[in-house]
Amino acid sequence: MSAPISNVRPKPDQVLVDIADYATRYKITSREAYDTARYCLIDTLGCGFEALSYPACTKLLGPIVAGTIVPNGAKVPGTSFQLDPVQAAFNIGAMIRWLDFNDTWLAAEWGHPSDNLGGILATADWLSRNAVAAGKPPLTMKDVLTAMIKAHEIQGVIALENSFNRVGLDHVLLVKVASTAVVANMLDLSRDEVINAVSLAWLDGQSLRTYRHSPNTGSRKSWAAGDATSRAVRLALMARTGEMGYPSVLTAKTWGFYDVLFKGNAFTFQRPYGSYVMENVLFKISFPAEFHAQTAAECAMQLHPLLEDRLDDVRKITIRTHESAIRIIDKKGPLANPADRDHCIQYMVAVPLIHGRLTAADYEDNVASDPRIDKLRSKMECIEDKRFSKDYHDPEKRSIANAITVEFKDGSKTKEIVVEYPIGHRRRRKDGIPLLVEKFRTNLARRFPVKQQQTILDVALDAKRLEAIAVHEFVDMMAI
Repeated sequence: MSAPISNVRPKPDQVLVDIADYATRYKITSREAYDTARYCLIDTLGCGFEALSYPACTKLLGPIVAGTIVPNGAKVPGTSFQLDPVQAAFNIGAMIRWLDFNDTWLAAEWGHPSDNLGGILATADWLSRNAVAAGKPPLTMKDVLTAMIKAHEIQGVIALENSFNRVGLDHVLLVKVASTAVVANMLDLSRDEVINAVSLAWLDGQSLRTYRHSPNTGSRKSWAAGDATSRAVRLALMARTGEMGYPSVLTAKTWGFYDVLFKGNAFTFQRPYGSYVMENVLFKISFPAEFHAQTAAECAMQLHPLLEDRLDDVRKITIRTHESAIRIIDKKGPLANPADRDHCIQYMVAVPLIHGRLTAADYEDNVASDPRIDKLRSKMECIEDKRFSKDYHDPEKRSIANAITVEFKDGSKTKEIVVEYPIGHRRRRKDGIPLLVEKFRTNLARRFPVKQQQTILDVALDAKRLEAIAVHEFVDMMAI
């Protein structure tokens, strides 16, 4: 007979300790990280404002029970809603992810670190309003930027070497973990309470990737991050009450995360937590498209003038790409809905080849019904370039390369168009940031009158003013 399992409470798993120590003790000193976080903030909010034009998104927003009033609750930018912080986090998180246009992190696992803004901004706004009501100083937007940097870092550093998609789990798991850690710190929890909160996030049932993949691709992928970041706020609030944690949630034999959900493997880490992820984050500037296809769309835009009058002459289109793109967005056959289309590299190449554009509206049924799109898709072949795959994982390059060649029926073909780094890459910040600011201006104009737009811009584009302003005052600027 085997010996009984020890019931001695273990020390917390080192992964939990490292996350908690970083969330509670690490001081961000990188000016580049803060500057990038400010651009990330405005870009992320702008993505939410654009999503408010889509009824499929707005039908999910607001209080759970209509008419609910929350005194000193968190406001949802671009709307008239003022909600409890858990539901506000869902609203903000769903808005900013709806159109697949906010920032991206690509590694062994990919994801969208600005998804964490849902929980961060809702909690910060709620805390600030209640602090002022109690005669205490509010949080400032620098506190929000700091929390953003740390959430990006936790999500992104874990993602560098650990692939959750390969075991069927969705990357929003990392949103929940990162948001839980930074929100718990914003709630002024002790180090041990933060460890408890983060253990609860790992202990949760985790989202499957079913809704991201054929034949089940659907709109849940647009609100899954809102769900994750709101769950994080709830777990952090529970930990604040003294709710216990589970110290070996990852490593417990048989019952821990590693054995149950990660094929018995422990996490590995490439680097300690700092500010690397925010400094290197990828912005989606030109196209609301799954990021592995961003450079492919850029290639297609360059080819559009050569093809717009020769579409019927096309015999074959070759997309030279990286392994992750083939695994995630190489799709044949019918595409059922916008969520399906914005995760199909062939669709995201066909539309700019035909129209010289790729916008959120181009995933809707009225555009997708154009028979030329599927005709071009049927002529496309994706092939892996091993160098592209290697450079994708190289921490000094982090490229997301694609190349396209078009062959015609007469035997001629175009010169291969290659784009290794998209406009939102760190290596192209000088070119990308002015376009990002213009994207924000465009998105503000979708929701606010001119005077209100200018008030928001005056603060958002001034680093010192933004960092100093109280969170609730900044959020009030964006109320409808």
